[in-house]
Amino acid sequence: MKRFRRILVAVVALLVAVVALLVAVVATACSNKSNSSKGGYTPKSLTIQFVPSQAATKLQARAKPLEKMLSKRLGIPVHVSMSTDYNTVVEAMKSKKVDVGFLPPDGYVLAHKQGAADLLLQAERYGVKQPGGKATNQLVKSYRAEILVKKGSKIKNWKDLKGKSISVQNPTSSAGYVFPVAELKQKGLDVTKSCKLVTVTGHDQAVLNVLNGDTDAAFVFEDARNIVKKDNPKIMSQVVPIYFTKPIPNDTISVIPSMSKSFRKKLAKAFISVAKSKEGKKVIESVYSHEGYAYAKDSDFNVIRKYDKIVESTKK
Repeated sequence: MKRFRRILVAVVALLVAVVALLVAVVATACSNKSNSSKGGYTPKSLTIQFVPSQAATKLQARAKPLEKMLSKRLGIPVHVSMSTDYNTVVEAMKSKKVDVGFLPPDGYVLAHKQGAADLLLQAERYGVKQPGGKATNQLVKSYRAEILVKKGSKIKNWKDLKGKSISVQNPTSSAGYVFPVAELKQKGLDVTKSCKLVTVTGHDQAVLNVLNGDTDAAFVFEDARNIVKKDNPKIMSQVVPIYFTKPIPNDTISVIPSMSKSFRKKLAKAFISVAKSKEGKKVIESVYSHEGYAYAKDSDFNVIRKYDKIVESTKK
């Protein structure tokens, strides 16, 4: 009898060990599948973060209505917030604290390189006609940067910028830094060494710096004067452009790489739908002057990568 009990105990122990082993194997297999398969994450609530192109407090209030619009279309809670700069969004996406980032082209390239973001959609804007900086009725997927100076300034062209002070954005800003710096470098003027660069937050602040005489010039998107025009109707004649860069790919709506393909499709349709609605279009126009969203591919941003290398050479 004792022998039988010992055998029974041994058998039970063996069965327990086998079951434990099977559970471990299944768990490991599931874990590996989850880790190795890209695009498996489906948010139960969506976090979206914007990069400030002008005063962050203004944009925060303007972007807030998107929460309800997107939540209605996605069927989950949506939370919108404003970052302090481009790098903050990239870091938040990298640590998966933010699911969606409204990233400028250079910010997107940086985030994609670090494995923090994939391209979902690209913004569409109306083209800008010069002189005067008025919008056309044609939707485009690119824009330009411009260099502004105060009317009557002794700075007549890019060559006159040497030794002058310039309002710029964060070094990852395509229009507020990368494109003007890269193109002037190619022309023979390294503004990082020959000029005093003053970093500001928001293209509206850069325009005002020139108007108020705080800096001699500013690198901004074309035509950033329009975001100041409401408060100062005379700004178009008080501050004038002296240089325009080559076309820059429009801003992106980027998502974390782990987001499922099915949810990406649903999210893309939701953003496009919001942009086509009357109330939605009003919101995206007020936040970034976006008029709609279109599908795009990563290779569309290779020009950004090219210019990034030029800017990187200025640091050596």
